[in-house]
Amino acid sequence: MKDTIYIRTLKRAEHTVFCVADGQKTYYDAQFNRRIPYSSGQQVKRSLLDTLSRELHEMPSPTTFLFDINKKGEMKEGEVYASCNPIFSDQLFGGWMKASKGGDRRTIKRRSPLSISSMRGLHPLLSGVEIENLSFDRTDRSTNKVIVRDENNNALSEEQINELLVGKDRSISRKWIPNNIRATGLFVQDMAIDLRRLFSVSLSKLEPEITQETEDVLREEGWIESENEFGRCLVAPVSVRERLIPALAYSIVNWSITSNQSRTFSLMETLAISISDNANKIAGSIRAKLDNEHENKAKPIIEEELQGVESFVSLSAGGYINTKQESAEALDFAEQSLINKMSEYDYEHQLEMV
Repeated sequence: MKDTIYIRTLKRAEHTVFCVADGQKTYYDAQFNRRIPYSSGQQVKRSLLDTLSRELHEMPSPTTFLFDINKKGEMKEGEVYASCNPIFSDQLFGGWMKASKGGDRRTIKRRSPLSISSMRGLHPLLSGVEIENLSFDRTDRSTNKVIVRDENNNALSEEQINELLVGKDRSISRKWIPNNIRATGLFVQDMAIDLRRLFSVSLSKLEPEITQETEDVLREEGWIESENEFGRCLVAPVSVRERLIPALAYSIVNWSITSNQSRTFSLMETLAISISDNANKIAGSIRAKLDNEHENKAKPIIEEELQGVESFVSLSAGGYINTKQESAEALDFAEQSLINKMSEYDYEHQLEMV
């Protein structure tokens, strides 16, 4: 049995914002001379883990923020520690690192079993940015209050304000916000699940993942000592896996990025998902091809019958891509496929699998 599951997700975004940096983060594509919007892998990961916590009805793991006070009484931000405990599902799947100040304690770190790419354009010609000018306008409300201050922070009277505005074509109840960037188009995101480490925590003393105290707690909670190609490890018990696998599958299929800018909300609906144990085939399952008949155009393609790849195409995809087997239950089937693949893996006897 293969030990890695590859997943490619195709989404559509419409006039929205992923990450705020000058309105929207972009990168430059040198071949097509275009700015392409993207959402970082870290943001996708955070969105997935937030969805996981909501699905499990549990609070995310706590984070500790340390601050240092110097002799002058000034406070300086120090280290930030995660809980570093796989009892928390977002830690088990998200990974951690804790390096203590002063070097008096060993650094512990766990690499996430989920390798997550950024969400970027399916093709430079199928995604892009647009620029718009916005205004914060409340001139229709007579109850609004306007305060104008001088250089000494003193409020001007109404007469002084009126005198100041004489001869000026300007409203002080309207704020102009120019050059805001919005993202639109088809976007793809890749993920790899390392089943070897998904529910396994290393017991290595050379590169420790957990403290001795955490190890003792895990053993009390029924975690099973085993061995994989990385060495001795503790494996989450069946009861934990049966609870987490459906929630993880749901999160992989249904994660979404929401913006704190309400005017830019987009459903970012999922058009298709492909699942395979072959990285090369997953790359070809959802792709784009240059249009030979029209310059500077590309066609999105979903290979619905590619051997070695399961493709799940939603009803929404038919509005943007030529499809044959779109289904209202496609994403439910994708979720169940992930559940089956993760449940079938023999986590306790990895070295015995052929």
